[in-house]
Amino acid sequence: MLVSTSNDRQLGTVVDEIGRHLGQAGRKPRRREGTKDTGWMLLDYGDVVVHAFTEEQRAFYGLERLWSDAPVVPFAAPAGVPAGGGLSARR
Repeated sequence: MLVSTSNDRQLGTVVDEIGRHLGQAGRKPRRREGTKDTGWMLLDYGDVVVHAFTEEQRAFYGLERLWSDAPVVPFAAPAGVPAGGGLSARR
């Protein structure tokens, strides 16, 4: 999953909320990399990897180009979890 925010403060909040919701579901990340100060963070949950960036860093890294040939898989939020504004994931 790729996520972008306008600034590093929002980046930290988004990553914290993802971790909180998945933690409530009993999931813990296998690995966490980056910091909000670097403008990118990665959460590896095994079957799901979250790449979170500020808009500037997302444009710089261009992960969409690297994954452009992967199929897009629609993401439906589980019951009780707010919909993510049309989230999708590349598999």
